[in-house]
Amino acid sequence: MNDRAAKDHADDGGRALVGTDLMECHPPDAQMKLREVLNSGRPNVYTTQERRRKKLIYQCQWKKGGRVGGVVQVVIELPRDMPHHVR
Repeated sequence: MNDRAAKDHADDGGRALVGTDLMECHPPDAQMKLREVLNSGRPNVYTTQERRRKKLIYQCQWKKGGRVGGVVQVVIELPRDMPHHVR
C-alpha cells in the first residue's frame, strides 16, 4: 500500500489493512469480481468517478514463486478535462 492509498483508506484503517482479508474490505459484487481475477488470471479494468474524481482502475493477480498470493490494484486519477478520441 503506497502513501496515497493509505491516505485514501485512512478511515478504514490505512496501512493496518495490509495483510487483512481482501474480501472483508469489499462489498459482495466487488468480491465476485476479485474472485474472478484470482481464479481466472484475467485482469479487471474499468473507469469510475467518485467525489468528482475520475479514475482508471486496474486489478490483476499478484504472484510470488509462481503462486497467486493476492491482487494488485493500480488506481490512476484521470484529469476531468482529459481528451477522449474515437478512431
